Amino acid sequence: MRKIYHLSTCNTCQRIIKEVKPGDEFIMQDIKTEKITEEQLEEMAGLAGSYEALFSRVARKYKALNLKEKQLSEEDYKNYILDEYTFLKRPVFIIDGKIFIGNSKKNIEAVKQELS
Repeated sequence: MRKIYHLSTCNTCQRIIKEVKPGDEFIMQDIKTEKITEEQLEEMAGLAGSYEALFSRVARKYKALNLKEKQLSEEDYKNYILDEYTFLKRPVFIIDGKIFIGNSKKNIEAVKQELS
């Protein structure tokens, strides 16, 4: 399976997708208009090794909810991501059983490498 979880309103996501040039075989899921299901999140966490790896600490709500001061469990990370799409670190690329999370240069280069 080849899939990209992204946010169509996020300039960074759009720039990265344009840069990576995924083929037509990719399923694109805009997480704002098509909510992530628990099953999808469990699949991502299985590939990533944890829910925490998928969790974005730069989301505005992270600061607004004062989550930095709290000790979050894996279940907490899972629930926050399911409740609020902005908590998913994005974009998330799933390419043939491998997962690439976030917008770091290193990660995007790994995606390009995987697709070449």
